[in-house]
Amino acid sequence: MGSLQDLPNGSSSDLALVHPTDEEKLYQFNLNGFEWRGALSLEAYLRREEVLSSQALTRDGGIRYWILIDTTATSNPFDPNSSLRLPLASCETYRKKALVWRDGEIEEVVSHGIGSVFCEPRLRKRGYAQRLMQEVGNALRVDQGKESLFSVLFSDIGKKFYAEYGWEPFNSTHVSIPAGKSVGKGASDLPATKALFEEDLEDLCEADEQLIRKRLAARSRGSNTAVSLIPDIETIKWHHAREDFVGKELHGKAPKIKGAVVGREAGKRAWCYFNRMWYNGNPNEAKGNTLHVLRLVVEEQCEASPTSAIAALLAVAQREAEEWKMEDVEIWNPSQTTVAAAQAIHAGAKVVDRDLESITSLKWFPPHGGPVADEIDWISNEKYGWC
Repeated sequence: MGSLQDLPNGSSSDLALVHPTDEEKLYQFNLNGFEWRGALSLEAYLRREEVLSSQALTRDGGIRYWILIDTTATSNPFDPNSSLRLPLASCETYRKKALVWRDGEIEEVVSHGIGSVFCEPRLRKRGYAQRLMQEVGNALRVDQGKESLFSVLFSDIGKKFYAEYGWEPFNSTHVSIPAGKSVGKGASDLPATKALFEEDLEDLCEADEQLIRKRLAARSRGSNTAVSLIPDIETIKWHHAREDFVGKELHGKAPKIKGAVVGREAGKRAWCYFNRMWYNGNPNEAKGNTLHVLRLVVEEQCEASPTSAIAALLAVAQREAEEWKMEDVEIWNPSQTTVAAAQAIHAGAKVVDRDLESITSLKWFPPHGGPVADEIDWISNEKYGWC
């Protein structure tokens, strides 16, 4: 292979899905960095990816990198003097603990999240991304000798492309609230909140998992199969490691407040974790930046009404968003109660149905008859599952 014109198409039997070497992984990051680095410089993006690959969630095989290559290639047309294989398309996958409820039984399983799907612009329209998804889908069916049940991804190119390869779109809405001080009619009489810091989160994550298990166990036999990614401490810390890195790069410091809680007694609380995402490289400009509520939990005997408790938590998120140069606060797939809470503190809060970006998508591996979204209930489909 000496030039781009000599490359095979995506259906060629000469193509294979492999794990890159460390040098090839770095080469790929340099290619995809301009698409995935966000507010960071390329150099900072490379450092961030190194940090994120060493978290509890990702080390020891928690993250795997994949590239599609031409097995017959003898040189790299982007760099003829390089011995590195050319990645025709690439992605990474994350091992995620999950729960599956079927016919009254709860099973703890390993799922996979797919992120950073990329094909270099000069290599597009040859079928490489399509072939990559076919091969990755097959590779993820078994994990450490055990059959996997499902995989997730979050499409930024609409609902059609990934659905062709089994990752079907699920509900992808969010409620958006402007950053700043709460100004709605319900903003003046909210329950007290307490800020959450890193050391507060592990116990809450464990309580959250037990609550999810309890709610799954209460499902009626004959209901749809239900799945839930577990919002464990490793997952939440991965999001915060990302936030901390970018905060230090843009503002010289990492955010200390990671969420908020209403109530103090177990079983009677409501809490949320949030994560700031900077898309704007100007540290003094908020436009385009978003504070995401990663996870919202309301315990069954919450001492405040659910609406007022959630409103109080979102009011904290609004203030944090303003302090850290965010344009708005978003919470994914809100319940009617959450929407009412958002509108109580800001009349301009609105529900957005996402058509192009962050389309939550799920591939169910076992045989099924119709659309997956008609047969599977995705429980707690919130931002913490994103990767």
